Amino acid sequence: MKKFGCLALTASLLFGAAAVAGAATEVKMTGDARVYGNFFSARNFTGWNKAGTKTEDSFEIWERFRLRSDFIANEGVKFRLGIKVEDTWGHGTFTAANPETSIQVDLAYLQFKVPGCQDIEVTAGLQDVNLPQSGLFFGSPVWSDKMAALTIKAPLIDNTLSIMTGFGRLIDTNRTYDNTTTQVADELDAYFLALPVTLEGFKATPWGMVAVAGRNANYGFKDTTDTVDTGNSFANTLVSAGSSANMTSNYGTGRWKNGQNPYYWVGGAFEVTALDPVRFYADVIYGAGATGDTKGAKREGWMVDGGAEYTGLDMVTPQVFAFWSTGEDKSTSNGSERMPYMRSTWGPGNSFLFDDSQELGKGSNMYVSPVGNYGIGASLNKMSFLQDLSHRLTFVYLRGNNSARAIRYARNTFANDYFTMGHDLTTNEYLMGLNFDTKYMIYENLAAVMETGWAHGQFQESVWGHRLVHQASENGNNAWKVALGLTYKF
Repeated sequence: MKKFGCLALTASLLFGAAAVAGAATEVKMTGDARVYGNFFSARNFTGWNKAGTKTEDSFEIWERFRLRSDFIANEGVKFRLGIKVEDTWGHGTFTAANPETSIQVDLAYLQFKVPGCQDIEVTAGLQDVNLPQSGLFFGSPVWSDKMAALTIKAPLIDNTLSIMTGFGRLIDTNRTYDNTTTQVADELDAYFLALPVTLEGFKATPWGMVAVAGRNANYGFKDTTDTVDTGNSFANTLVSAGSSANMTSNYGTGRWKNGQNPYYWVGGAFEVTALDPVRFYADVIYGAGATGDTKGAKREGWMVDGGAEYTGLDMVTPQVFAFWSTGEDKSTSNGSERMPYMRSTWGPGNSFLFDDSQELGKGSNMYVSPVGNYGIGASLNKMSFLQDLSHRLTFVYLRGNNSARAIRYARNTFANDYFTMGHDLTTNEYLMGLNFDTKYMIYENLAAVMETGWAHGQFQESVWGHRLVHQASENGNNAWKVALGLTYKF
């Protein structure tokens, strides 16, 4: 009994201390949930994964729950912890018997304002980092994702000029100790800077980022939290074809002579509202990397986009847009002529072709790369004819800027998935996509959402092979998606 009494006394003291500490800290919780059924026919135009080794299930039910808790000490200091559960019904967490519970840390950062300089905000930890992009195109094609980083935001001229700068570590493959007593460069670090300038009727944001890429970092990894086959590994998006092909067990770049290679991007995002209700948007980005390494290791290229919208109508906002990006030339031995990138959420009008702003996220689009392609499109956005009911209709047509010879040689010689059909296009190929999306607000925070999409393509058999192209033609070179679900925010 004496033992139990001591335990009870200890527990009461601990809970009492926690209550006193908790009294000084305010906790606020926000979050969101979504549950939806997703019917997808002919993913990748074949009904297979990108490599053509697995067949699709055309119907699945996804569920995601995110909770974000702010622990606020005072107006100047807080810590945010975000957790996420996401999977399909019947798999992992949502299995009826013996579920494999998987809770992911989605955000974890400390944020404070500098004493005496309350306008300067410092954030350290796992946080959202989004490089600047004009509003019509949703997110950056270079980086728009979570990053373990230290960022600083501060005004330089009130209501006119501010600064956002930071450092992030994207990869540290071996963490504390390398595998042997020989030290290797197994990190990928990024340094970034943006200077938003806001004037009456005009906003411009010049920005830049430098990444230092170690030869022995794990660039070949797939995002293990993403069960959808996006092919979005750094091996595909950051390095050249020859370097990607020579990775050993997904670790290191076999064709790099340097232990570390710098990558850099410079760009500008522009928005003009001086002629409101007509608004204009544009972005210019140049990126390059490994330029001081072997000739076949370098990668560099451009991407530009532009668009306009008319906001003077109550029932609809018409939008038009276009983009262009450099593509591969006829040789892979001289490196890559496509702009390197890392985590893209770029896309206009919620387009079904790109991984961008879909509310019903996983399995939601065709994961087409904007890099190496060019296209035009139009959208009827914010259509609303009844209260609480809105629609969006978007059409995009795009073609490839990549030489068929280069892609054919890379696939035949390297035998990897660096280039994939429907994701990368040659100059002889095209894609078009149409999506019609609807949202009905049941309550202030609860919505019923339907997203539909259709994509059609034309592909070269001499590049991708008879098997993939024939399978796509069996489906009429078409892909279809219908997703219907509920979203809740609190």
